[in-house]
Amino acid sequence: MSVEQRHRLILRQLRDRGSVRLTELVQELGVSAVTLRRDVGHLADQGLLLRVHGGVTLPPAAEQAPAALSAAAAGLTIGMLVPSAHYYYPGVIKGAQEQAGRTGARLVLGISRYEEAEDRAQVRQLVEGGIDGLLLTPSRQPDESHVDWLAGLHVPTVLVERRTELAGPASTLDAVASDHAHGAYLGVRHLAELGHRRIALVAYPSPTTPRIKAGVLSGAAVLGMEAPREIVIDRERPVERLIAEVVRLVREDGVTGLVVHNDEDALSLVRHLGAAGVDIPGEVSMVAYDDEVATFCSPSLTAVAPPKMDVGRCAVDMLIRRVTQGPAASTRHLALLPTLRARESSAPPR
Repeated sequence: MSVEQRHRLILRQLRDRGSVRLTELVQELGVSAVTLRRDVGHLADQGLLLRVHGGVTLPPAAEQAPAALSAAAAGLTIGMLVPSAHYYYPGVIKGAQEQAGRTGARLVLGISRYEEAEDRAQVRQLVEGGIDGLLLTPSRQPDESHVDWLAGLHVPTVLVERRTELAGPASTLDAVASDHAHGAYLGVRHLAELGHRRIALVAYPSPTTPRIKAGVLSGAAVLGMEAPREIVIDRERPVERLIAEVVRLVREDGVTGLVVHNDEDALSLVRHLGAAGVDIPGEVSMVAYDDEVATFCSPSLTAVAPPKMDVGRCAVDMLIRRVTQGPAASTRHLALLPTLRARESSAPPR
Protein backbone atom coordinates (compact mmCIF):
# COMPACT_ATOMS: atom_id res chain seq x y z
CA MET A 1 0.00 0.00 0.00
CA SER A 2 1.40 3.39 -1.04
CA VAL A 3 1.80 6.37 1.28
CA GLU A 4 -1.00 8.21 -0.54
CA GLN A 5 -3.34 5.24 -0.13
CA ARG A 6 -2.61 5.04 3.60
CA HIS A 7 -3.28 8.76 4.01
CA ARG A 8 -6.61 8.48 2.18
CA LEU A 9 -7.67 5.53 4.33
CA ILE A 10 -6.73 7.32 7.55
CA LEU A 11 -8.74 10.39 6.54
CA ARG A 12 -11.69 8.27 5.43
CA GLN A 13 -11.76 6.55 8.83
CA LEU A 14 -11.72 9.95 10.51
CA ARG A 15 -14.52 11.30 8.32
CA ASP A 16 -16.63 8.23 9.09
CA ARG A 17 -15.91 8.02 12.81
CA GLY A 18 -14.69 11.44 13.97
CA SER A 19 -11.81 9.97 15.99
CA VAL A 20 -9.76 6.76 15.80
CA ARG A 21 -7.31 5.05 18.14
CA LEU A 22 -3.81 4.49 16.77
CA THR A 23 -3.89 0.80 17.70
CA GLU A 24 -6.99 0.35 15.56
CA LEU A 25 -5.35 2.06 12.59
CA VAL A 26 -2.24 -0.13 12.92
CA GLN A 27 -4.42 -3.24 12.66
CA GLU A 28 -6.66 -1.93 9.86
CA LEU A 29 -3.79 -0.66 7.71
CA GLY A 30 -1.44 -3.53 8.43
CA VAL A 31 1.55 -1.26 9.09
CA SER A 32 3.98 -0.80 11.95
CA ALA A 33 3.40 1.71 14.71
CA VAL A 34 6.46 3.65 13.50
CA THR A 35 5.05 3.96 9.96
CA LEU A 36 1.66 5.01 11.28
CA ARG A 37 3.19 7.69 13.53
CA ARG A 38 5.05 9.05 10.51
CA ASP A 39 1.82 9.17 8.47
CA VAL A 40 -0.11 10.81 11.30
CA GLY A 41 2.61 13.41 11.79
CA HIS A 42 2.54 14.32 8.09
CA LEU A 43 -1.25 14.71 8.07
CA ALA A 44 -1.17 16.71 11.31
CA ASP A 45 1.40 19.09 9.81
CA GLN A 46 -1.06 19.75 6.96
CA GLY A 47 -3.85 20.54 9.41
CA LEU A 48 -5.90 17.51 8.33
CA LEU A 49 -6.10 15.88 11.77
CA LEU A 50 -5.20 16.43 15.42
CA ARG A 51 -3.12 14.08 17.51
CA VAL A 52 -4.65 13.25 20.88
CA HIS A 53 -3.55 10.79 23.57
CA GLY A 54 -3.61 7.36 21.96
CA GLY A 55 -5.36 8.44 18.79
CA VAL A 56 -6.28 11.06 16.21
CA THR A 57 -9.34 13.23 15.65
CA LEU A 58 -10.66 15.72 13.13
CA PRO A 59 -9.64 19.33 13.81
CA PRO A 60 -12.35 21.90 14.57
CA ALA A 61 -13.86 23.42 11.45
CA ALA A 62 -12.36 26.84 12.15
CA GLU A 63 -8.83 25.39 12.18
CA GLN A 64 -9.00 23.78 8.73
CA ALA A 65 -7.43 26.00 6.08
CA PRO A 66 -8.63 25.85 2.44
CA ALA A 67 -5.42 24.10 1.41
CA ALA A 68 -6.02 21.44 4.05
CA LEU A 69 -9.58 20.93 2.87
CA SER A 70 -8.36 20.52 -0.70
CA ALA A 71 -5.81 17.96 0.39
CA ALA A 72 -8.47 16.09 2.35
CA ALA A 73 -10.61 15.86 -0.80
CA ALA A 74 -8.07 13.73 -2.63
CA GLY A 75 -9.57 10.32 -3.22
CA LEU A 76 -13.16 11.37 -2.49
CA THR A 77 -15.91 10.13 -4.79
CA ILE A 78 -18.62 12.75 -5.36
CA GLY A 79 -22.00 11.75 -6.75
CA MET A 80 -23.94 14.31 -8.79
CA LEU A 81 -27.57 14.07 -9.87
CA VAL A 82 -28.97 16.52 -12.43
CA PRO A 83 -32.26 16.42 -14.36
CA SER A 84 -30.67 17.10 -17.76
CA ALA A 85 -27.31 16.89 -19.51
CA HIS A 86 -28.43 18.83 -22.58
CA TYR A 87 -29.80 22.20 -21.43
CA TYR A 88 -28.62 24.51 -18.64
CA TYR A 89 -26.89 21.84 -16.57
CA PRO A 90 -23.86 21.15 -18.82
CA GLY A 91 -22.34 24.37 -17.43
CA VAL A 92 -23.06 23.33 -13.84
CA ILE A 93 -21.59 19.87 -14.50
CA LYS A 94 -18.48 21.33 -16.13
CA GLY A 95 -17.86 23.66 -13.18
CA ALA A 96 -18.26 20.79 -10.71
CA GLN A 97 -16.07 18.48 -12.76
CA GLU A 98 -13.27 21.03 -13.03
CA GLN A 99 -13.33 21.81 -9.31
CA ALA A 100 -13.42 18.13 -8.36
CA GLY A 101 -10.42 17.54 -10.62
CA ARG A 102 -8.47 20.36 -8.98
CA THR A 103 -8.92 18.78 -5.55
CA GLY A 104 -8.22 15.23 -6.64
CA ALA A 105 -11.82 14.07 -6.13
CA ARG A 106 -13.74 11.91 -8.61
CA LEU A 107 -17.17 12.95 -9.94
CA VAL A 108 -19.81 10.34 -10.81
CA LEU A 109 -22.87 11.63 -12.72
CA GLY A 110 -26.51 10.56 -12.70
CA ILE A 111 -29.24 12.04 -14.94
CA SER A 112 -32.94 11.77 -14.04
CA ARG A 113 -34.56 13.39 -17.13
CA TYR A 114 -37.00 15.28 -14.89
CA GLU A 115 -38.57 12.05 -13.59
CA GLU A 116 -39.03 11.94 -9.82
CA ALA A 117 -38.90 8.16 -9.60
CA GLU A 118 -35.61 8.30 -11.47
CA ASP A 119 -34.31 10.91 -8.99
CA ARG A 120 -34.57 8.36 -6.22
CA ALA A 121 -33.38 5.39 -8.27
CA GLN A 122 -30.27 7.25 -9.46
CA VAL A 123 -29.43 8.53 -5.96
CA ARG A 124 -29.85 5.05 -4.52
CA GLN A 125 -27.48 3.68 -7.15
CA LEU A 126 -24.91 6.40 -6.45
CA VAL A 127 -25.04 5.80 -2.68
CA GLU A 128 -24.77 2.03 -3.10
CA GLY A 129 -21.77 2.63 -5.34
CA GLY A 130 -19.90 4.12 -2.37
CA ILE A 131 -19.94 7.88 -2.91
CA ASP A 132 -18.60 10.07 -0.10
CA GLY A 133 -21.03 12.93 -0.78
CA LEU A 134 -23.85 13.99 -3.11
CA LEU A 135 -24.58 17.07 -5.23
CA LEU A 136 -28.35 16.90 -5.66
CA THR A 137 -30.68 18.66 -8.10
CA PRO A 138 -34.15 17.08 -7.78
CA SER A 139 -36.48 17.28 -10.77
CA ARG A 140 -38.55 19.90 -8.95
CA GLN A 141 -38.32 22.17 -5.96
CA PRO A 142 -38.32 20.14 -2.70
CA ASP A 143 -41.65 20.09 -0.89
CA GLU A 144 -43.26 18.06 1.88
CA SER A 145 -43.20 14.92 -0.27
CA HIS A 146 -39.39 15.03 -0.15
CA VAL A 147 -39.02 15.18 3.66
CA ASP A 148 -38.48 11.49 4.40
CA TRP A 149 -36.35 10.93 1.32
CA LEU A 150 -34.01 13.82 2.00
CA ALA A 151 -33.73 12.87 5.67
CA GLY A 152 -32.80 9.31 4.73
CA LEU A 153 -30.03 9.99 2.22
CA HIS A 154 -27.33 9.01 4.76
CA VAL A 155 -24.54 10.81 2.86
CA PRO A 156 -23.42 14.45 3.11
CA THR A 157 -25.55 16.32 0.56
CA VAL A 158 -25.52 19.74 -1.09
CA LEU A 159 -28.63 20.94 -2.89
CA VAL A 160 -27.74 22.50 -6.27
CA GLU A 161 -29.86 25.04 -8.20
CA ARG A 162 -32.85 24.42 -5.93
CA ARG A 163 -33.84 27.00 -3.35
CA THR A 164 -34.32 25.94 0.25
CA GLU A 165 -37.13 27.79 2.00
CA LEU A 166 -36.64 28.51 5.69
CA ALA A 167 -38.23 25.75 7.75
CA GLY A 168 -38.82 23.83 4.52
CA PRO A 169 -38.05 20.16 3.84
CA ALA A 170 -34.50 20.89 2.63
CA SER A 171 -33.64 23.83 4.90
CA THR A 172 -31.12 21.81 6.91
CA LEU A 173 -29.09 20.90 3.80
CA ASP A 174 -26.23 22.97 2.44
CA ALA A 175 -27.34 24.60 -0.81
CA VAL A 176 -25.98 26.72 -3.65
CA ALA A 177 -28.15 28.25 -6.37
CA SER A 178 -28.41 31.11 -8.84
CA ASP A 179 -30.62 33.93 -7.57
CA HIS A 180 -33.13 33.84 -10.41
CA ALA A 181 -35.33 36.55 -8.91
CA HIS A 182 -32.37 38.91 -9.07
CA GLY A 183 -31.64 37.76 -12.63
CA ALA A 184 -35.20 38.56 -13.70
CA TYR A 185 -34.91 41.93 -11.99
CA LEU A 186 -31.83 42.68 -14.11
CA GLY A 187 -33.84 41.97 -17.25
CA VAL A 188 -36.67 44.26 -16.14
CA ARG A 189 -34.23 47.00 -15.12
CA HIS A 190 -32.54 46.81 -18.53
CA LEU A 191 -35.89 47.32 -20.27
CA ALA A 192 -36.79 50.16 -17.90
CA GLU A 193 -33.49 51.93 -18.55
CA LEU A 194 -34.22 51.76 -22.28
CA GLY A 195 -37.55 53.50 -21.64
CA HIS A 196 -40.01 50.60 -21.60
CA ARG A 197 -42.94 50.92 -19.20
CA ARG A 198 -45.31 48.15 -20.27
CA ILE A 199 -43.81 44.65 -20.35
CA ALA A 200 -44.89 41.01 -20.23
CA LEU A 201 -43.45 37.74 -18.92
CA VAL A 202 -43.68 34.80 -21.31
CA ALA A 203 -42.57 31.64 -19.51
CA TYR A 204 -42.82 27.88 -19.52
CA PRO A 205 -43.58 26.36 -16.08
CA SER A 206 -40.37 24.99 -14.56
CA PRO A 207 -38.74 24.82 -11.10
CA THR A 208 -37.11 28.17 -11.93
CA THR A 209 -40.19 30.01 -13.19
CA PRO A 210 -41.68 31.10 -9.82
CA ARG A 211 -38.43 32.90 -8.93
CA ILE A 212 -38.27 34.57 -12.32
CA LYS A 213 -41.89 35.69 -12.02
CA ALA A 214 -41.22 37.09 -8.54
CA GLY A 215 -38.26 39.06 -9.87
CA VAL A 216 -40.25 40.45 -12.81
CA LEU A 217 -43.15 41.54 -10.61
CA SER A 218 -41.04 43.09 -7.85
CA GLY A 219 -38.69 44.70 -10.35
CA ALA A 220 -41.52 46.35 -12.24
CA ALA A 221 -43.02 47.65 -8.98
CA VAL A 222 -39.72 49.05 -7.71
CA LEU A 223 -38.97 50.71 -11.06
CA GLY A 224 -42.40 52.33 -11.36
CA MET A 225 -43.54 50.30 -14.37
CA GLU A 226 -47.04 49.05 -15.05
CA ALA A 227 -47.96 45.64 -13.64
CA PRO A 228 -46.50 43.12 -16.10
CA ARG A 229 -48.78 40.93 -18.20
CA GLU A 230 -48.13 37.21 -18.12
CA ILE A 231 -48.44 34.46 -20.73
CA VAL A 232 -47.84 30.86 -19.70
CA ILE A 233 -46.30 28.72 -22.45
CA ASP A 234 -48.28 25.51 -22.88
CA ARG A 235 -46.41 23.21 -25.23
CA GLU A 236 -49.45 20.96 -25.56
CA ARG A 237 -51.43 23.55 -27.49
CA PRO A 238 -50.75 24.92 -31.00
CA VAL A 239 -47.97 27.50 -31.13
CA GLU A 240 -50.22 29.72 -33.24
CA ARG A 241 -52.34 30.47 -30.16
CA LEU A 242 -49.26 31.59 -28.22
CA ILE A 243 -48.13 33.84 -31.07
CA ALA A 244 -51.60 35.34 -31.38
CA GLU A 245 -51.59 36.20 -27.66
CA VAL A 246 -48.19 37.86 -27.89
CA VAL A 247 -49.14 39.82 -31.03
CA ARG A 248 -52.29 41.04 -29.27
CA LEU A 249 -50.25 42.25 -26.30
CA VAL A 250 -47.87 44.11 -28.59
CA ARG A 251 -50.32 45.63 -31.08
CA GLU A 252 -53.43 46.11 -28.95
CA ASP A 253 -52.23 46.42 -25.35
CA GLY A 254 -49.08 48.44 -26.01
CA VAL A 255 -46.56 45.99 -24.55
CA THR A 256 -43.08 46.99 -25.76
CA GLY A 257 -40.85 44.59 -23.82
CA LEU A 258 -40.87 40.84 -23.20
CA VAL A 259 -38.98 38.72 -20.68
CA VAL A 260 -38.99 35.14 -22.03
CA HIS A 261 -38.03 31.99 -20.16
CA ASN A 262 -36.21 30.06 -21.54
CA ASP A 263 -33.77 30.60 -24.44
CA GLU A 264 -35.24 27.86 -26.61
CA ASP A 265 -38.73 29.32 -26.28
CA ALA A 266 -37.33 32.78 -26.97
CA LEU A 267 -35.73 31.56 -30.21
CA SER A 268 -38.99 29.95 -31.28
CA LEU A 269 -40.91 33.11 -30.39
CA VAL A 270 -38.58 35.31 -32.46
CA ARG A 271 -39.02 33.07 -35.49
CA HIS A 272 -42.81 32.93 -35.27
CA LEU A 273 -43.19 36.63 -34.47
CA GLY A 274 -41.05 37.42 -37.51
CA ALA A 275 -43.34 35.29 -39.65
CA ALA A 276 -46.29 37.25 -38.25
CA GLY A 277 -44.62 40.52 -39.25
CA VAL A 278 -43.59 41.66 -35.78
CA ASP A 279 -40.19 43.39 -35.80
CA ILE A 280 -37.71 42.75 -32.99
CA PRO A 281 -36.61 45.10 -31.48
CA GLY A 282 -38.52 47.64 -33.61
CA GLU A 283 -41.97 46.79 -32.24
CA VAL A 284 -41.02 44.85 -29.15
CA SER A 285 -37.76 44.26 -27.29
CA MET A 286 -36.95 40.85 -25.87
CA VAL A 287 -34.85 39.63 -22.94
CA ALA A 288 -34.30 35.86 -22.79
CA TYR A 289 -33.48 33.94 -19.62
CA ASP A 290 -30.69 31.32 -19.28
CA ASP A 291 -28.28 32.48 -22.06
CA GLU A 292 -27.79 28.96 -23.35
CA VAL A 293 -28.40 29.57 -27.08
CA ALA A 294 -29.26 33.28 -27.15
CA THR A 295 -26.31 34.21 -29.37
CA PHE A 296 -27.48 31.82 -32.12
CA CYS A 297 -30.62 33.85 -32.79
CA SER A 298 -31.09 36.59 -35.38
CA PRO A 299 -31.27 39.15 -33.93
CA SER A 300 -28.98 37.96 -31.15
CA LEU A 301 -30.87 37.92 -27.87
CA THR A 302 -30.21 40.07 -24.87
CA ALA A 303 -30.17 37.48 -22.09
CA VAL A 304 -29.83 36.94 -18.36
CA ALA A 305 -26.94 34.55 -17.68
CA PRO A 306 -26.99 32.57 -14.43
CA PRO A 307 -23.44 31.75 -13.19
CA LYS A 308 -23.76 28.03 -13.97
CA MET A 309 -20.10 27.04 -13.82
CA ASP A 310 -19.57 28.96 -10.58
CA VAL A 311 -22.57 27.16 -9.09
CA GLY A 312 -20.90 23.83 -9.89
CA ARG A 313 -17.54 24.92 -8.47
CA CYS A 314 -19.05 26.31 -5.27
CA ALA A 315 -21.19 23.19 -4.81
CA VAL A 316 -18.09 20.96 -4.87
CA ASP A 317 -16.26 23.21 -2.39
CA MET A 318 -19.28 23.22 -0.11
CA LEU A 319 -19.62 19.43 -0.25
CA ILE A 320 -15.91 18.85 0.45
CA ARG A 321 -16.20 21.08 3.50
CA ARG A 322 -19.26 19.16 4.69
CA VAL A 323 -17.61 15.75 4.12
CA THR A 324 -14.33 16.69 5.79
CA GLN A 325 -15.74 18.68 8.72
CA GLY A 326 -18.95 16.75 9.33
CA PRO A 327 -21.62 18.14 11.69
CA ALA A 328 -19.12 20.66 13.10
CA ALA A 329 -19.49 22.79 9.94
CA SER A 330 -22.34 25.30 9.94
CA THR A 331 -25.02 24.82 7.28
CA ARG A 332 -24.73 27.27 4.39
CA HIS A 333 -27.20 28.59 1.81
CA LEU A 334 -25.32 30.40 -0.97
CA ALA A 335 -27.00 32.52 -3.68
CA LEU A 336 -24.95 33.56 -6.73
CA LEU A 337 -26.10 36.55 -8.78
CA PRO A 338 -26.71 36.25 -12.55
CA THR A 339 -25.53 38.88 -15.03
CA LEU A 340 -27.24 40.50 -18.01
CA ARG A 341 -25.70 40.43 -21.49
CA ALA A 342 -27.13 43.12 -23.78
CA ARG A 343 -27.36 42.23 -27.47
CA GLU A 344 -29.45 43.11 -30.53
CA SER A 345 -32.94 42.15 -29.36
CA SER A 346 -33.42 45.11 -26.99
CA ALA A 347 -33.66 48.79 -27.89
CA PRO A 348 -35.59 51.90 -26.79
CA PRO A 349 -39.29 51.72 -27.66
CA ARG A 350 -40.45 53.64 -30.71
